[in-house]
Amino acid sequence: MNEIPHDTLMAMKAAAKQAAANAYCIYSDFPVGAALLTKAGQIVPGCNVENISFGLTNCAERTAIFSAVSQGLKKEDLAGLLIYMPGNKLYSPCGACRQVMAEFLSESAPIYAACDKEETTLWQMSELLPASFNF
Repeated sequence: MNEIPHDTLMAMKAAAKQAAANAYCIYSDFPVGAALLTKAGQIVPGCNVENISFGLTNCAERTAIFSAVSQGLKKEDLAGLLIYMPGNKLYSPCGACRQVMAEFLSESAPIYAACDKEETTLWQMSELLPASFNF
């Protein structure tokens, strides 16, 4: 696994925290932000966008990935992801996000969870969705 340098990780956390401030989360009141890092060093943010029909809600991780794709980035351009959630407790991505992340990030890509305290959790993509379905 390739860990992301501390300075880049802090820039990603700041971008994800700013994205969380843009979240549309009127049902959960839980703003989440994500920062997707490209191999070229670009940071693509995303936030959660809720819907009264919860199945139509989009998490921050997927928003960041879909935004990157809409900007013309390819999966081979993507290096890692940081997810920011407010408060002092870290959470892992949901199952839907894990499947989308597995589609666009390499098995060795670093995935970080960060919150308002200094602590972060780090996974390798393959740890979040072992034996993932692919062709």
